[in-house]
Amino acid sequence: MSVYKLSNLIRARFPLIYVTTFEEDRVTKYIKSVVTSEKLVKFPREVFFWTQTSGLYNDTTQKNIPDTDSPCKMLEFIRKYDKDSVFIIYDFHVNFGVKNRTPEYNIIRKIRDIIPDLKLGSVRKTIFFIAPELVIPESLQKEITIYDFPLPNLSEIRAKFESMLNQNQSVKAELTEEETEKLCKAALGLTLQEAESAFALAMVNDGSISIKDLPVILEEKVQVIKKTGILEFIKSEYSIKDIGGLDNLKSWLLKRNNSWSEQAKKYCIPAPKGVLVTGVPGCGKSLTAKAMSTIWQLPLLKLDFGKVFSGLVGSSEENMRRALATAEAVSPSILWIDEIEKGLSGIGSSGDSGVSTRIFGQFLTWMQEKEAPVFVIATANNISNLPPELLRKGRFDEIFFVDLPTLSERKEIFKLHLEKRLKDKNVASEIIKVKGLCEELAKRTEGFIGSEIEQVVVSSLCDAFFENRPLMFEDLEKNISTTVPLSMTQREQILALREWANVRAVSAAKTSNLKKYSKEINAENVTASRGGRTLDF
Repeated sequence: MSVYKLSNLIRARFPLIYVTTFEEDRVTKYIKSVVTSEKLVKFPREVFFWTQTSGLYNDTTQKNIPDTDSPCKMLEFIRKYDKDSVFIIYDFHVNFGVKNRTPEYNIIRKIRDIIPDLKLGSVRKTIFFIAPELVIPESLQKEITIYDFPLPNLSEIRAKFESMLNQNQSVKAELTEEETEKLCKAALGLTLQEAESAFALAMVNDGSISIKDLPVILEEKVQVIKKTGILEFIKSEYSIKDIGGLDNLKSWLLKRNNSWSEQAKKYCIPAPKGVLVTGVPGCGKSLTAKAMSTIWQLPLLKLDFGKVFSGLVGSSEENMRRALATAEAVSPSILWIDEIEKGLSGIGSSGDSGVSTRIFGQFLTWMQEKEAPVFVIATANNISNLPPELLRKGRFDEIFFVDLPTLSERKEIFKLHLEKRLKDKNVASEIIKVKGLCEELAKRTEGFIGSEIEQVVVSSLCDAFFENRPLMFEDLEKNISTTVPLSMTQREQILALREWANVRAVSAAKTSNLKKYSKEINAENVTASRGGRTLDF
């Protein structure tokens, strides 16, 4: 964090500075270190604290100021005080209209009355508002300056960890230098108190701390994500082996694994920004996002745009800011936005007073300027609803198109689902006798998507279970013939997707069918035979 940025705000006579944080003690020490330094602010200030329960306290003279517990009396004292000073006000957001509470307009008016004196008076005075959430009344938006106070960095967390070990000599530390570094890095994204609690919990388990306690630290991170109410922590057990086909996409992801590591810096490799995966529904887009967490061994956070929007003025923007800040805080991480086109559907409309447009602009700016290693994977079914600003180069590293599975991919998907479910020898006794089973099934399912193939296997097993017998080839054959695939019901949409992807996206599959499909789009009637039924593509 830059102390010079804060000192410049103070020296430039910015009257009201708002800091959103849960770490009151840490931010207070930080402000005191700046405002009492002649080197940083030229004219050192006295420091006052205020809470509604205790009133004003002069930390410089160690004296309470009587009769200043009410906001108006406290503000009047600030107006009259004749020495260079800084006033740190805690939890004042409750007077600005937090949640369902009406703003205290007499207090807001009082603040506006003293602003000229703070800016232009002969005495240098600055007010700091310290609160766990950002609430700014419209009438003060032009006067309040927001100062972002970051979470503890690695050196601060390392210092806290080492001080805990020094204070608790009975705790045995079974850690190498590399393991200590890894344990402290795992605590990045936590407040100093949360990190202290996580370390303390690991220590009291068995009176020692080692690299085996890493899950304890990570669990505290999960709690941080859950507390936002906007981000969802996805615990994935999928691996790259669970994805049938999509070889180009899988290869791209594997090559960029560990791009944020120290080793990657030797090659001057920038951390990847993200990918947009679009295409036919049910063909593995969401599964790929879940498998990425396992492939890269990073936390997977799901952002639901629906949870961002709030009825209170400014709350939606603050929700988005908090969500993105949390994703950065626990970085390196993966931020998954499923069906992004639905979350951005209100852009450009006047129905929400421009909130959707502001949220989208906030998100785009973050994607363009973020420095923390947060990889964004966005999935979309309907690209026609996506704003063009999102698709231009620089937002995502690549745009991948997931099409209907090819013959070899369908064969692989059948193999995956059959091997996953045919664990019992008695259930599999008949089906394993069929030669070239997956090849034959793949040929019969032209135009099927991955989820439809999975359902064919599940439905066939349900039939066999109901009759208490082994799975038969006829079960699979019957369920294939009774399935109406998405390629039939959404023919026009799929063709439109292919036409768009032919010039704007990279095929997620190793064998690209886009050129073949672009020819089919212009053909008057292109059909493919599947088990006696004709499908119009």
